[in-house]
Amino acid sequence: MSKSYILKGGLLPNGTKSDIAIKDGLISGIGTSLDASGSEIFDIANCVVLPGLVDLHTHLREPGREDAETVLSGSRAAVKGGFTAISAMANTSPVADTAGVVEQVFRLGQEAGLCDVFPVGAVTQGLEGEKLSEMGAMANSIARVRVFSDDGHCVSDPLVMRRALEYVKQFGGVIAQHAQEPRLTVGAQMNEGIISAKLGLKGWPAIAEESIIARDVLIAEHVSSRLHICHVTTAGGVEIIRWAKARGIDVTAEVTPHHLLLTDDLACSYDPIYKVNPPLRTQKDVMALREALAEGIIDIVATDHAPHPAETKECEWQEASFGMLGLETALSIVMATMVDTGLMNWEQVADRLSIAPARIGGYSDHGQEIAIGKSAHLSVINPTASWKVDRDLVASRSRNTPFHGMEFPGVVTHAFFKGVKR
Repeated sequence: MSKSYILKGGLLPNGTKSDIAIKDGLISGIGTSLDASGSEIFDIANCVVLPGLVDLHTHLREPGREDAETVLSGSRAAVKGGFTAISAMANTSPVADTAGVVEQVFRLGQEAGLCDVFPVGAVTQGLEGEKLSEMGAMANSIARVRVFSDDGHCVSDPLVMRRALEYVKQFGGVIAQHAQEPRLTVGAQMNEGIISAKLGLKGWPAIAEESIIARDVLIAEHVSSRLHICHVTTAGGVEIIRWAKARGIDVTAEVTPHHLLLTDDLACSYDPIYKVNPPLRTQKDVMALREALAEGIIDIVATDHAPHPAETKECEWQEASFGMLGLETALSIVMATMVDTGLMNWEQVADRLSIAPARIGGYSDHGQEIAIGKSAHLSVINPTASWKVDRDLVASRSRNTPFHGMEFPGVVTHAFFKGVKR
C-alpha cells in the first residue's frame, strides 16, 4: 500500500525552507501550504533534507561471514546512518567474482528491502590478481554490476589492471582500485613514520599507495577508461589525483570518514580498534584530505564500513583484523570535520555523499536533486542535535567502532527509501 507523507519546515541543501510531499514513491510537492489530507505529517523544522546518501564502499560480509555482518544487518546500519543505497564489496566467501554470487547478494538486498544494495564485482578471480573475473556476466546479470574492485587486495599486476580497464569500457564500468603496492607493505601494521618507529610496528609507507595511484592514472589515460581510487589517505596521493584531473584523465577518488578525523598517534594505545587498511596517517594528511574533498579533487566520501567479530579485534595488534565500522557515523563525522569547520556547505555534502557516488556507480535512481517527480530517497538530519556513539547500540552485527564514547553533531532523524519511512 502506497504511503503519503508531508515533511514540514525542513531546509533544502541550498538553505531554502520548504515543505516536501511524498506520494507513490515520488516527491509530489515542494513548497508551502501543501495539501496534507491523507498524509502522515512530520515536523522537521530546522532539519536539513538531503537526497538519500549513497555509499560506494560497504563490506556486508554475506555470504560467508554472517557472524560479522549480513546484508540485512548492514542495511539496517545504513538506514540508521541516512543511506538509501550501499555498494557491497566483493571480498565475501565465496568471492563475488561470478554472476551467481552477485545475484545472490542483490536478491538478499531486495529481500531486506530497507535500501538498495548494489553488488560490487571482483576484478580478478578469487581476488588473486591473476585472471580476470566474469565481469561481462556480472554486468549482464540482474545485479547490473558496473563497479569492480578487489578491495582488500591491490590489482598489483599492471597488465591485469590494463586488461580490466579495457574490458569494462564495453559496458560503461569502472575499476575501483585498492592502491597498495604489496611488496612495499609486507607485514605492515600502521603508517610508516615517527610513531611506527617508536612503537616498533612495521610501517606502511605513503609511497605504497601513491606509486599505484600514479601508475594506474597513467594506464587509465592510455586506454581511455574510468578509474576510481578507493580510500585515499595521503597528501601525496591527493596531488597525483589533482595532476591527473588537470590532465583530463577520467579518474575519481574517495575518502573515508575515519581518515578525515583520526590520526596515526592513536596507535600508541596499541588498541586494534584503530588498525585499518589503509592505515591512519598524519595530521598533515588529514588536513590535505579535507581540503581536497572541499575542493572536489576527492569526489566523494565512502565509508569502507568493515565489520569484524569481537575475537578478531580484541587481541594483539599484530594479530587483529584491519577495519572499522562506518555507516552509522559517516554523516556526523562529515558534519564535524567539513561543515562545522566551514570547509563545505550542505549542497556540497549532498554532492559528495549522494549525487557524485550515485553518478560514479551508475545508480540512476539515486543521487537526484530534490525536485517534484524525482524518487523519494531522502535523508533528514538535525544539525542542532548531537549524540554519543555507543558500540552496544549500533545496528551492525559487529561492534568495532573507533568512535565509541565520542560525541558528534548531527542526528539522522528520518530516512525515506522509495517513498517509505525506514
